[in-house]
Amino acid sequence: MPEIALVLAMCLVACANGANDNFKGVATLYGSDTTSYRVALAWATVATFAGSMAALLLGWRLVAAFSGSGIVAEELTHDARFLTAAGLGAGATVLLASLRGLPISTTHALLGSLVGAGLIASHGEIRIASLGRGFVLPLLASPVVALGSSWVLYRSLRRARVAFGVGRRRERYLGSVIGYDPKRVLDALHFVSAGLVSFARGMNDTPKIAALLISAHAAGGGVAFPVVAIAMATGGMLGARRVAETMSLRITSMNRGQAFTANSVAATWVLLASHFGLPVSTTHVSVGGIVGVGGATGHTRWGTFAQISAAWITTVPVAATLAAAVYALTGG
Repeated sequence: MPEIALVLAMCLVACANGANDNFKGVATLYGSDTTSYRVALAWATVATFAGSMAALLLGWRLVAAFSGSGIVAEELTHDARFLTAAGLGAGATVLLASLRGLPISTTHALLGSLVGAGLIASHGEIRIASLGRGFVLPLLASPVVALGSSWVLYRSLRRARVAFGVGRRRERYLGSVIGYDPKRVLDALHFVSAGLVSFARGMNDTPKIAALLISAHAAGGGVAFPVVAIAMATGGMLGARRVAETMSLRITSMNRGQAFTANSVAATWVLLASHFGLPVSTTHVSVGGIVGVGGATGHTRWGTFAQISAAWITTVPVAATLAAAVYALTGG
């Protein structure tokens, strides 16, 4: 019975993650009219699934981090009831945000739920120093780094475009560079960058969710990773539309070059984080990249960004409260 509850909790987190996160890598494709919503979502689903499978080889540092190791006592990291409470708290938080169309961080939700359930399970004994150094600092730094990187990169690419004599009319690029149509080249690169963001997201998020099952010794990675990947794909196909509209259309207007810049920054930072086992949020990096480009062009809708930021601030306490309540109600 505890194992079944844990599997259901993991599937809830994965489905909610898919609804909230699957479209983030391709939001710029849809927002810049490079392709349709359906094509963008299909590309995101395929690339994310590939990233989830790659995580079987490359994601084990994140499995260890999101079992609660380093945050709570070691015995809790193998306790099915503790991990179930954490999963339900995180899954419910992300699902609520998805229904409101707010892109939040599953990483933040999992972190908050581990802390919330851990506070009840260990009578307040949480390793604060480890929490700050290993989790909070990367999570806080990632959106700032992405925002600054995209702002600098876009301005550099704009200067390069002008230097090569590529003009722009009605948000479309005119001219040629060494015999190639810049629009076709840019669209191809944009699709590649969107696929890389989705691939990196799958590689970064899948181990965090699979950790719930693996740490309790309920299943190995060969079972947990594919189950998470399938649940994420299902959640994305069924529930991504509201977050897609926010990410693609409500933060800033983008042309193809601006969208490609934002995606390139997001892909780079999330892939680096996955390689080094850093628990950054794909949401924060993706939104940071889009806001950075919007800031460089003067088109960022700061009211929308304020709503998203408020959701980010409340993610951890909401997830912590829900997870603590679940653990207490289940006999903790």
